[in-house]
Amino acid sequence: MKVSFVGIGLMNGSLSLDLQHLYPDAVMQGISRKEATLKRAFDLGLIHQTGDLHQLQDADWVFVSIPVEAIAHLLPQILDAVGEKTLVIDFGSTKSAICQAVKNHPKRDQFLAAHPIAGTEHSGPDAAVSELYKGKTIMLCETALTHDALLDRAEKLFGQLGMIIRRMDPVEHDKHIAYVSHLSHITSFMLGKTVLEKETDEQNIFDMAGSGFASTVRLAKSSPEMWMPIFAQNKQNVLETLDEYIRNMNAFKEKLAADAHEELLAEMKEINKIKTILEHK
Repeated sequence: MKVSFVGIGLMNGSLSLDLQHLYPDAVMQGISRKEATLKRAFDLGLIHQTGDLHQLQDADWVFVSIPVEAIAHLLPQILDAVGEKTLVIDFGSTKSAICQAVKNHPKRDQFLAAHPIAGTEHSGPDAAVSELYKGKTIMLCETALTHDALLDRAEKLFGQLGMIIRRMDPVEHDKHIAYVSHLSHITSFMLGKTVLEKETDEQNIFDMAGSGFASTVRLAKSSPEMWMPIFAQNKQNVLETLDEYIRNMNAFKEKLAADAHEELLAEMKEINKIKTILEHK
């Protein structure tokens, strides 16, 4: 089995580790515009060989995990290059624009739009970890447009990785992910910005930052090169979520200023119910 990775950072690097465990004889090929990334991935054993987009003809699988605007741009070229039995799977955090980019491609049935709800705030080959995907959900979009046999093969592989499969329309995916993922990252980045602007003494940040601050700002350590294209590609949904979030923040501010403590307490208790949802994850 030959697996080609377009992009070899956290997501594809972690996938490579698990696939090598499942299929010890599989050949892992890395494709990246950065030679340093390929060298590091090779040194870490994430890939066995390097290549380019013209060397995909004999790949059984092509996993694409690069910034979402690059996925939309390169997917048609990738599909042009693959053999007739190759399945191309993207791991982008947005889905509508990516699906739109290949909707009329003659090899559209060799593509599966996917979004694994997995990852960390770290990036690059060194961030790769085994079993990153175990127990995590993977969203699959427009599965009816993927060849049945290839889709079956993909779902079997995701099952071997211990993933939970859900199917969703790409437009609905992008709407929901703006709330539960994209807004969280924006909040984290802006919290980090606020603290850096107002607290000029780095030692104070280090000494006084408790676990609450650390967990909330953790996502601000994520790659800006990856997240800025996501915000741009899902712009309308992100703007809608920001409008709602800002309304809630302003309402909290106004109630606090008005000493409406009991009202805020009741509201916070109601919001506290979210823990019962998250406890099932």
